[in-house]
Amino acid sequence: MRKLLLLFAVTMFFACNAKTEKKETKQEERVIQFQTNMGNITLKLYNETPKHRDNYIKLVKENYFEGLLFHRVIENFMIQGGDPDSKGAEAGKRLGEGGPGYKIDAEFVDGLIHKKGVLAAAREGDQVNPQKKSSGSQFYIVQGKVFRSGELDTLVMKYNHRAKSMIYQKHFRAKYSELSKAGEVIDNIKIDSLIKPLVEKEFATFPKVELTDYQKKIYTTVGGTPHLDGNYTVFGEVIEGLDIIDKIAASETDEYDRPTADVIIKKAVIIK
Repeated sequence: MRKLLLLFAVTMFFACNAKTEKKETKQEERVIQFQTNMGNITLKLYNETPKHRDNYIKLVKENYFEGLLFHRVIENFMIQGGDPDSKGAEAGKRLGEGGPGYKIDAEFVDGLIHKKGVLAAAREGDQVNPQKKSSGSQFYIVQGKVFRSGELDTLVMKYNHRAKSMIYQKHFRAKYSELSKAGEVIDNIKIDSLIKPLVEKEFATFPKVELTDYQKKIYTTVGGTPHLDGNYTVFGEVIEGLDIIDKIAASETDEYDRPTADVIIKKAVIIK
């Protein structure tokens, strides 16, 4: 009887240890690679954004990206791909509307910011997509730029001012329409005084662009696109091929920001 009890105790000891080990072991990050006609780009997918990670692993397994273009390229900003309509698209065709027919819930994570080389999800604008859901397949890889400290301050000020202007215009149009329907004389100064408290109240709760010390450090050393933080899901980053990002970003483009010489994803593979 004692042997059985001892065996049970030892078994329980190892079982508990195994459970503890499993809990403490960090899940290995998945790695994919886009093999393009301008070179290979290897990316790790963050475990902190599991919905996006799992969706992209699924798409790669389905060979979804093969033959698709980097259809929108803006130097010092980003390169964008993942539109299924870009496969075999004739020269000059405007692209960027295609997808797999579904969206992915936003996964905003503190600390995952738009530094150079990150992989993030494209999406429709806030007007039709207030929940900021991601496209099911369209992505972009940030090139961005390195900012001076003063430039960052100016950028923050500019985007917050633009946000306040949008709020102002919304209330101005509403009040203008209201007074017009009532047959009152339209006086811009009067409208301005009437809507000012509404604008200030809404702007006070509006999610303004504010940079942490970490963001300031990254954007003044590594570089990136700080104004996108908190608006688009970041779900991975380049671990090999940053030079290929720079090479693609330097492509000559047309009026739609599409490279005049196609940049093609010849193959997408799972590395691990």
